[in-house]
Amino acid sequence: MSIFGKRLKELREEYNEVAVEKLTGAKLGEALGVSKQSVSKWENGLSYPDFDTIIKLSEIFNVSTDYLLGRTDIKNPSDEISNAVEDDPELIEFWNELKEREDLQLLFKQTKNLSPKDIKQIIRIIKAIEDEEDMIDQ
Repeated sequence: MSIFGKRLKELREEYNEVAVEKLTGAKLGEALGVSKQSVSKWENGLSYPDFDTIIKLSEIFNVSTDYLLGRTDIKNPSDEISNAVEDDPELIEFWNELKEREDLQLLFKQTKNLSPKDIKQIIRIIKAIEDEEDMIDQ
C-alpha cells in the first residue's frame, strides 16, 4: 500500500471515529465527484487522484497536501506550532485563539522550515503586538 493510500484510509477512519454520520468510500467519492471504486483504488495504492482532488481531500480532512503525499508527518501546519508552544500555558492559550484567524493562515504554512524555538519566538512576538494593540484600543 502506498503512503498516500495508507494516510487516506487512516484519515477516513479517524473521521469516522468522531463523526455522527460515517464517511464511507461511496460518500467520499460522491463529495469528490468520483466513484467509490476510485476511492478504494486510492486507499489500496492501485491508483492516485489528480492534483485538484488531492487538494480537495486535504481540505476535507484538514491536513496539508504534504501530509497526504508523505512529505511530512505533520498533518497540519498548526499542529507544528501547537507542539512548539505546548510547554508554555500562556502561549498555548494565545495560540488556540490565534489559529482560527484566516489572516494568519499563510504564516502557519511557513513554519515547516523553522525550529520549535523559532516558532515559539514568533508566537511571542505576535502576542506582544496583539497585547499592545489591545492596550491602545482601551
